[in-house]
Amino acid sequence: MTDPTAAHGVAEWLRLAATPTFAIMALLTALGGSQMDWLCSSGYGSPLNGMVTMYVLMSAFHSSPWLKLICGPTPPT
Repeated sequence: MTDPTAAHGVAEWLRLAATPTFAIMALLTALGGSQMDWLCSSGYGSPLNGMVTMYVLMSAFHSSPWLKLICGPTPPT
C-alpha cells in the first residue's frame, strides 16, 4: 500500500515539472528541428511551426501550479 502523503508530494512535483518541460521542448524544436519537420508543419521553414506552437500552448496551460506557488496560499473565504 502506498503512502498518500508521498503520492501527493510526487504529484505536486510532476505538476511543477510540466511547464518547464514543455517550454524547453518548444525552444529545442524552434532552434533545432529536424529535416522531417515539414511533415508535421503547415509553414515549412517557419520558427513558429505547429509543434512549437503546441509546446508553447501546453506550457501556458500547465502554468497554473507555478502561478499558485508564486502567489502563495489563498486566504480562506
